[in-house]
Amino acid sequence: MIRIRECRRDDFEEVVGLLRQLWPGKELDASSLRPIFDRALASAVQNYVCATDEEKVIGFGSLTLKSNLWQAGLLGHIDELVVDATHRGQGVGTKLLRHLVRLAGRQGCRRVELDSAFHRKEAHRFYQKQGFENRAYLFSKALEAEVAGSPQVLDFGWLI
Repeated sequence: MIRIRECRRDDFEEVVGLLRQLWPGKELDASSLRPIFDRALASAVQNYVCATDEEKVIGFGSLTLKSNLWQAGLLGHIDELVVDATHRGQGVGTKLLRHLVRLAGRQGCRRVELDSAFHRKEAHRFYQKQGFENRAYLFSKALEAEVAGSPQVLDFGWLI
């Protein structure tokens, strides 16, 4: 039976495995991701949820809350949503997404947004089927390490 629950610290390795499926061309350094994962678990503005089949993690989703002037309130952003390739098409993604949307609503968000890469046409159809609309472009700029600072020295205490 598929269950959606808050992620736990010991889910980390399975979540990284799912992220490798989500971003197959990206090199992921688990030792760099670990403190980010742990910080998010303790944060009041980030929510990590896992879909499990028995005790095996088969899906992962994350929601970040932020104050937004355009919404005149909180905005929820779904940062990641991934289901293990062997469990896709079985409703796991729908359960994860609906859980994240309900979570955003319970926390006072006025809107939920997400972004999805251009080439993920199947995901776009999935999101539209779930009531999401394509209403904007996402612009992004990578920052050089010396400009952005090292994640190990940044103080994210205001996030928790």
